[in-house]
Amino acid sequence: MTGMGGSAGTAGSGGPDDVTGVLGSLAVSSSVAAPPAEPDGPPRGLGVSVPAADADAKTQGTFPYAADLWAEGLLWAAVLRSPHPHARILSVDTRTAAAMPGVHAVVTHADVPGDPAHGRRVADRPVFASDLVRHHGEPIAAVAADHPDTARLAAAAIAVEYEVLEPVTDPEQAFAAEPLHPDGNLIRHIPLSFGDPGITGEVIVEGLYRIGRQDPAPIGAEAALAVPRPDGGVEIYTASTDPHADRDMAAACFALEPERVKIVVTGVPGAMGDREDSGVQLPLGLLALRTGHPVKLAATREESFLSHAHRHPTLLRYRHHADAEGKLVKVEAQILMDAGAYADSSGDVLAAAVAFACGPYVVPHAFVEGWAVRTNNPPSGHVRGEGAMQVCAAYEGQMDKLAAKLGLDPAELRMRNIMATGDLLPTGQTVTCPAPVAELLGAVRDFPLPSLPDDEEWPLPGGPEGAGEPSAVRRGVGYGVGMVHMLGAEGADEVSTATVKVSGSVATVICAAVETGQGFSTLARQIVQDVLGVTDVHIAPIDTDQPPCGPAAHGRHTWVSGGAVERAARMVRTQLLQPLAAQFGMSTELLTIADGRITSYDGVLSTTVAEALDGKELWATAQCRPHPTEPLDETGQGDAFVGIAFCAVRAVVDVDVELGSVRVVEMAVAQDVGRVLNPAQAQTRIEAGITQGVGAALTENLRTNAGHLRRPDFAGYALPTSLDTPDIRIVKLVEERDVVAPFGAKAISAVPVVTSPAAVASAVRAATGRPVNRLPIRPQAAVAAGV
Repeated sequence: MTGMGGSAGTAGSGGPDDVTGVLGSLAVSSSVAAPPAEPDGPPRGLGVSVPAADADAKTQGTFPYAADLWAEGLLWAAVLRSPHPHARILSVDTRTAAAMPGVHAVVTHADVPGDPAHGRRVADRPVFASDLVRHHGEPIAAVAADHPDTARLAAAAIAVEYEVLEPVTDPEQAFAAEPLHPDGNLIRHIPLSFGDPGITGEVIVEGLYRIGRQDPAPIGAEAALAVPRPDGGVEIYTASTDPHADRDMAAACFALEPERVKIVVTGVPGAMGDREDSGVQLPLGLLALRTGHPVKLAATREESFLSHAHRHPTLLRYRHHADAEGKLVKVEAQILMDAGAYADSSGDVLAAAVAFACGPYVVPHAFVEGWAVRTNNPPSGHVRGEGAMQVCAAYEGQMDKLAAKLGLDPAELRMRNIMATGDLLPTGQTVTCPAPVAELLGAVRDFPLPSLPDDEEWPLPGGPEGAGEPSAVRRGVGYGVGMVHMLGAEGADEVSTATVKVSGSVATVICAAVETGQGFSTLARQIVQDVLGVTDVHIAPIDTDQPPCGPAAHGRHTWVSGGAVERAARMVRTQLLQPLAAQFGMSTELLTIADGRITSYDGVLSTTVAEALDGKELWATAQCRPHPTEPLDETGQGDAFVGIAFCAVRAVVDVDVELGSVRVVEMAVAQDVGRVLNPAQAQTRIEAGITQGVGAALTENLRTNAGHLRRPDFAGYALPTSLDTPDIRIVKLVEERDVVAPFGAKAISAVPVVTSPAAVASAVRAATGRPVNRLPIRPQAAVAAGV
């Protein structure tokens, strides 16, 4: 941790510059503040259910999203995308489009002044396809016009001559296929070796599993506004979840210094993965620089599906060895991940999948091979629980098979193998964080099962108008136990910086940690209220003039950004209390701050924070950086993760074994949370994760046909609705604090997503006797054996 601070009249006088946009007319500030205090004081501080900091603005419709922005002289953009998944571009003729009335500019790959390729992890993705198209929907050109309809018509008028090529859509064929990219088709290969390969078990079960392409499906599609700057640079207003990475990527493509590109973060209308797609930001920036006008694009739902990354479709082959008592002896696995056309985060996702391939179980011998390969399918990338979700569905399927073969209760088999603190991962890393996995599994196992309804009141699978008969409905109970890593992995520098200012009775937090719906802006407010005892806490708007805080993923902002806010607030607290402590001859530890008042242990001192400030402004800046990690070596060994969170889910389902329709009745959840910082938000995040997992289990699969997306809309892509959401029972939240984490808290949102699809599949197996080896579960897989 590092930090600095100051007050009025010192070297730190006035604090850091205010964060504002260059265009006052844009009104994109997403600053949020605590609501006015009630007479007796609203709940505040850590550990209580403080209302979301942005709840009022969102409820009133004043919260600023990029799709709502406007600027003087605004132009509208449209992007021409390839209708083919694989093709050679023979020519691109933009003359007709450029000559249309109202069109201000048309840009293609030839107009990219800097690096033609970009990527968050690997720079292998072109801004515009130049010679080859590698996936359906890849950008070819972009248009700026004075009306959105004109822009779309002009984009459609661009004449592209293609030589259509045979697409590679089967990842198993990618190994032998002609290279789809100069870097080849293999993105990463991890051969994990742990223990003795010659060991075998008395009981062996094998399985082949397939996981589909889940889409993050944000409720708000991609949108952005690019505004040229007087210095020849550009500002991009968008819902970025990693603004500094987006800034650096854009600067490289625009051949500009990073300080001449500014990303201003607007409201984020949903983020289950990386936002925004670079296929929106980069063409907009080029068009703004070319035209000298602000340029805006708001994607349609089809464009959204075509542009952003999806969960990696995965093929998994497993062989589990156990002794006669059900104790695991060895796990062998092969994991093949379809990265789509470009690498993106596939190397990181594969590392998580390989490392967690055996699940939260003690496995003395493990041999796992993982590959991530390029195909002509839509690009895959970071989606909540990536890597861990795919393998959880597979290893839990194996545990069900093993239990059936041994004649054991599935929960009992899991309990005999469960991991605890001090055990080893197959990567050789010791689990040093709290790992109360047995307690979690025991809690959901022992929770009372829902009662069976009468036939007249039974909501049948398939909905209220379902064609099924109650006599064909079978109830099943299944389990899922899963794990995710927190923060980045394999040597990622997980640092975050925050500044806290106090003036009068108002505190301001300046931190580039993006609020994506995970509750960070509310948490930051709670932290400052807890440390400084002030009620009014403002969260400054976020842009890249602030120090970087990294991506909003893997619970990192609760850990590193929350830690930075706490440390900065404590430094301000020390500045505030030291003069008073010196005046009264006592240490600062004998002074407390609560409800805006400073009091001493003996009651001699009692004053308000505003009086103690006496017109001064205090501020401090601090960083938080967790302990370092290391990349996995050539045998898959290494201390790759900062921390791990665990979850157990018991699913109860009703299955019409004649029609194959499934209704999830109840999901009982027990989760390892470290410490609950906001009970209401914790409950909300768990419920949201379970619902997303139910979608992955039953309905969500972005289907393709020879590389073409089929029905890229919410009619063809079936998200779970309120009618599909089961009763979610949070049975237990284990608060065993992780001593190396600020506040002792763990990530909450991702691990229910990882675990719940496996639990639903397990319950369908129990109801039907079928293997259920594919997600989402097809109706034919839920028809009972022999029916």
